Amino acid sequence: MYALARSLFFRVDPETSHGMALSALDALHRVGGVTRLFGQPVDDPVELMGLRFANRVGLAAGLDKNADHVDALGALGFGFVEVGTVTPKAQPGNPKPRLFRLAEHEAIINRFGFNNNGVEHLIQQVKRRHYGGVVGINIGKNLSTAVEHAFDDYLLCLEAVHPYADYIAVNVSSPNTPGLRTLQFGEQLDALLGPIRARATELNTQSGRNVPLLIKIAPDMNSEEVALMAESIERNALDGVIATNTTVSRAGVEGDPQADEMGGLSGRPVFEASNRIIRQLREHLPTLPIIGVGGIDSAAAAQAKIAAGADLIQLYSGLIYQGPKLVGECARAVKNASR
Repeated sequence: MYALARSLFFRVDPETSHGMALSALDALHRVGGVTRLFGQPVDDPVELMGLRFANRVGLAAGLDKNADHVDALGALGFGFVEVGTVTPKAQPGNPKPRLFRLAEHEAIINRFGFNNNGVEHLIQQVKRRHYGGVVGINIGKNLSTAVEHAFDDYLLCLEAVHPYADYIAVNVSSPNTPGLRTLQFGEQLDALLGPIRARATELNTQSGRNVPLLIKIAPDMNSEEVALMAESIERNALDGVIATNTTVSRAGVEGDPQADEMGGLSGRPVFEASNRIIRQLREHLPTLPIIGVGGIDSAAAAQAKIAAGADLIQLYSGLIYQGPKLVGECARAVKNASR
């Protein structure tokens, strides 16, 4: 059934079909059709970062930037849903076209540029949700904010979403906001994470609830850079890491008509690069919770991500190519693998 739907959606511009698919999913959810079609969520509860995840398969940030579709997406059987990336002010993102399918490689290139309706819109949507699973909120900076003032935007988002997020992810790894990835390294990273960690701790104390603070990192780091990243994560007492975001590499898609498009590459070609980062992080941070994301398109790929060292996993591009059945397949696979 999904193969037919995909063939129809793939005849339309990728960004248009993205919106069409989410609208169709919302409509199906309103009549109770999502659960009837795709079954009950896999029950594989895990406690991590003080949170209880119904299972270890989540939705990666980027698919539902504004938290407009949390209930329908959650009904697909995800143990957690991450929304965003959200910025303090609404922004249109980069000019279209900015989303490209590399179907032969089951990959996607995007250069959205944090297009979103702003943090106040997202908060209102999160407040309205009925989905009872864990909801993470991924935060970033506005394009108009200079990199040297990025902390101001992250702090504004942190303070705004803290009462409504189950966890907060600091996104410093999108390749589509100029200069953003420079925040991943050295003194700039510590200068960003230190004050954010301090403010998050204050908010936790004031609210009486602990909201885990994570960082989302890129797959385009060498082993020395991963080691430095791990030191900074540990030094700033972050609660977890999401590995990884999209890549600027085009390894594995050479020759594809879309390969030269600017933006971040996701999907099957990122699988091994993501796993490499996860393995290296696990060596440096043996007990830190890791959410693994990148190229999961099958039950076997989900198991491999866990074997690399991830505690939880997230889907995005694989969901586009394989359809909603992938959620349950991956959840069952990692549940069985943990026995």
